[in-house]
Amino acid sequence: MKVLVITYYWVPAGGSGVQRWLKFVKYLRDFNIEPVIFTVDGANYPIVDASLEEDIPGGIEVIKNPIWEPNNLFSVFKKKGAKTSAGFLDPNPSFFGKVMQYVRANYFIPDARKFWIKPSVKKLKKYLEENKIDAIITTGPPHSLHLIGLQLKRELGVKWIADFRDPWTDIDYFYQLPLTRKARAKHHQLEQEVLINADVTLVVGETMKKNYEKFSSNIHVITNGYDSEEQNEVEVKLDEQFSITHIGLMNADRNPKIVWEALSELSKENAEFSEDLEIKLIGNIANEVEEELAKYQFKNITKIAYVPHSEVQNHQKSSQILLLAVNKVPSAKGIITGKIFEYLQAKRPILAVGPEDGDLAEILTKTNAGTIVDFDGKAKMKKEIMQLYADYKKGNLQVASKDITQYHRKKLTEQLSIILKQVVNS
Repeated sequence: MKVLVITYYWVPAGGSGVQRWLKFVKYLRDFNIEPVIFTVDGANYPIVDASLEEDIPGGIEVIKNPIWEPNNLFSVFKKKGAKTSAGFLDPNPSFFGKVMQYVRANYFIPDARKFWIKPSVKKLKKYLEENKIDAIITTGPPHSLHLIGLQLKRELGVKWIADFRDPWTDIDYFYQLPLTRKARAKHHQLEQEVLINADVTLVVGETMKKNYEKFSSNIHVITNGYDSEEQNEVEVKLDEQFSITHIGLMNADRNPKIVWEALSELSKENAEFSEDLEIKLIGNIANEVEEELAKYQFKNITKIAYVPHSEVQNHQKSSQILLLAVNKVPSAKGIITGKIFEYLQAKRPILAVGPEDGDLAEILTKTNAGTIVDFDGKAKMKKEIMQLYADYKKGNLQVASKDITQYHRKKLTEQLSIILKQVVNS
């Protein structure tokens, strides 16, 4: 059985966008499925991580098609020093920045990679006519890739799986875009067309599944996960300081203000706590977060812009506490950041900020891996931190997590293989 995976993010892209399908591809052959990759040639990836090459099985066919990126043009109008990652939407753009945001939001629908749709459909039609492919898979964001799948489905009748790593109109920054009513309606229309016409829709969480069920009766949840072999795990020494570590992008919406407030107040109330505390931030941080932290004058903050994915696990395993923050947006209940699963694998206590009745809270409860505190629960946050600190002082800061193997990438790929075979044989 052979499947064609259409993805914008592929090695050497780093960051979270590439992980899901890189790991599926790593294990698909174990379930008698041969993947073929169709991706961009000349992409302007904000993060590059060549170490991920190690995860690509030998002999995988990779087809590339050139792409024109209007984002390169938009970057000319960004303020000096502004973040370039897709994870950041400038909340205080210059005049020209506002114009560009408006143009991008209303004229590049569904996103700025829309110009890759037509040439990709043309190239893939020829490829599919000349090669036996049992099913195609599109993964978004960028959601313009789903429109490639939609057109191939309509013109060739090929079996098609649409994979949503993030929602479309419910994605965290969608409500911030300066969309006209017409543009907003167009986004919803295209999203529904994809859901209605795809043979199967894959999503990463239960909330997204519930939201999409009104348009499709064949939706499956396959979460993101972690990837390591138990026998290859290396013992990592815990940090001597009371370290609270966040790994990954932290934009303005994901800024865990109650954590900083709680840590600041606890530092003033307890001099020993202040000396022991270390805040570790690994990944790109929005200017708003930098400014927020500067207000509190913490004694010990470590900032590392980016480390290769191969080194991330060591930082996770050495930390006393792993900090996880959900974006404070209307769709917060459905947000499950990919790093939660690698946090689980690190087996260190997780302290999360987000809805206490959301998808992330459910995972933490089921695995007994940590605590989540609502965006405004500062008193509870202080209590939780002090309990963790007390255990740290006793040399007994541990976590008794359970049932985390269900999130191993190979186990998740097995779930995917069952779905793919059902689609092809239906």
